[in-house]
Amino acid sequence: CTSNCQIFADNLIGTLLAIFGNLLVSVSLTIQKLSHVTLAGTNDPRAFYRTKTWWCGFVLACLGESANFTSYAFAPLCLVAPLNAVSILTSSILGFIFLREKLKAKEFAKHYGLSFLGCILTIVGTYLFVSFGPNSHEKLDAEHVVKHIVAWPVLLYMFLGVVLFCLLLYFYKRLCYNYLVIILLLVALLGSVTGITVKAVSAMLVLTIEGSMQLKYPIFYAMFVCMCTSVVFQARFLSQACVLHDTSLIASVNYIISTFFAILAGAVFYDELNHEDILHISVFLLGTAICFLGAFLITRNRKRSKSFEPYVTMDMANGVPTIHNNRSAGQPDGSFSYGALVNNDNVAPAPLPVNLQHPPVSSLQASPKPMDLKKD
Repeated sequence: CTSNCQIFADNLIGTLLAIFGNLLVSVSLTIQKLSHVTLAGTNDPRAFYRTKTWWCGFVLACLGESANFTSYAFAPLCLVAPLNAVSILTSSILGFIFLREKLKAKEFAKHYGLSFLGCILTIVGTYLFVSFGPNSHEKLDAEHVVKHIVAWPVLLYMFLGVVLFCLLLYFYKRLCYNYLVIILLLVALLGSVTGITVKAVSAMLVLTIEGSMQLKYPIFYAMFVCMCTSVVFQARFLSQACVLHDTSLIASVNYIISTFFAILAGAVFYDELNHEDILHISVFLLGTAICFLGAFLITRNRKRSKSFEPYVTMDMANGVPTIHNNRSAGQPDGSFSYGALVNNDNVAPAPLPVNLQHPPVSSLQASPKPMDLKKD
């Protein structure tokens, strides 16, 4: 009974930490996206690095991920990973409010119904996978971590993961395939490494605090280096995804892919599903699939936000420049445009003369007389 109560308490702590961390990550993604939208008209592609808004989002992302990493020390990977559904709800709400990712009036009712259904499915799926998820929680020391690493399923999993990561990185960097799925697959592969390493590092730190020194083993520092490296590159790829794609779409797709790889990593690396019966595993996977469907429905009809740059068109026939202040996806075809001006609302067209009559220049004015020299 004491052991079961301790497992329940650990799972509760890990669940609460995961919810808090995902809230912070969602806020950080929205803040960073807002920074990119604000600087959409600048010529410098790295201008957002010099803004306080982007760095504030980056700090919040680090704090949120730290809370997520800590939650893995108290609960199994397979139990914490699906709780990222909290970030989907938060990103959708914040994107609608702050980034003005609004829908047309005729689509609002349909979108609201799908979102409401998605929320219900997410809640039901969360209840199922938390109730029927793995309850066994192994106390990992350095010896157990090494034992897990040298097992042949783990070696095969790491080999296939490295090959897949290199192929995706080649498509993304060399062939310039900026598809969202490619970027988030890179994030998910790094996230699975992060989950594996942070669980090991956290467990060894807890044992060290309890009196069993684990910091003297080299495996601790190897895991720590892998954890820091994967966190840095994971945040970098997420930042690049924010520049190219919508935040709510990033949250939903990242949740589905990252959860799949996290559950796979927990099952292969830490054997978290080995001690569960078929019924619990089936209901657990069913609850996760329901959460996937709920995440898909929440962002089903969301429209990608388009940055607005006010522009000037020149009517070549009448010579009348006009500063447009209506939100538009692009500039009209066949017009002469220049610059990205400050948005001036309700500015009337300013007429300018087309044909300017210049006075003729006489030959005498064109060639001035030479200066007379004074003779002595």
